[in-house]
Amino acid sequence: MTPKEQAEVIAKALSDRKGEDVKIYDVRGKSALTDFFVVATGAAAPHLKALVAESQAVMKDAGVASYRTSGDPESGWIVVDYIDVVVHVFSAEARAYYALEKLWTK
Repeated sequence: MTPKEQAEVIAKALSDRKGEDVKIYDVRGKSALTDFFVVATGAAAPHLKALVAESQAVMKDAGVASYRTSGDPESGWIVVDYIDVVVHVFSAEARAYYALEKLWTK
């Protein structure tokens, strides 16, 4: 599975689990860390946890394990690193505050 396909599978899983404003950012050539960022917003801490669990489940089914997960649903930001794809799941407040997309849309 290519990194782009991984990002698309994750984005669909997040959308299916009612993640809001799910976006894929192609950062190849802009970031040395990864090829794609997938960003989504969850409604509350339990929803953030469910979104991350769903992304991990679909990727496990595809034979891709996450390298590392960081953050806490209560903090409003969880990051899941699949090496070629990094997933950021935010609360609405944290997403607005950190404005991560602004780094990659210029």
